Amino acid sequence: MILTTTPSVEGRKIVEYKGIVFGEVVAGVNFFKDFGAGIRNIIGGRSSSYEGELIEARESALHELSERAAKLGADAVVGIDIDYEVLGEANGMLMVTASGTAVKLD
Repeated sequence: MILTTTPSVEGRKIVEYKGIVFGEVVAGVNFFKDFGAGIRNIIGGRSSSYEGELIEARESALHELSERAAKLGADAVVGIDIDYEVLGEANGMLMVTASGTAVKLD
């Protein structure tokens, strides 16, 4: 499965549009990661625990998007957009949504 943010796949022709596909992930961030990130916020530096959560959530959303496109018989997903949102009472949940157009290539 080819996944791309571009509207086309270079050297390939889109012969059929299968529809818009999504991959969504909602992940909780635990107390220890919040505590460590809070310390980093005070002393400066990067929060590797939050970065790891973002990477894992994004990869999971793209994997889900790819699986849904495959079920439609697509060869690629073009025009992929990834959005991040925080949810919950204390913003303790991270939502990552990946969307794009599933297409059949020649």
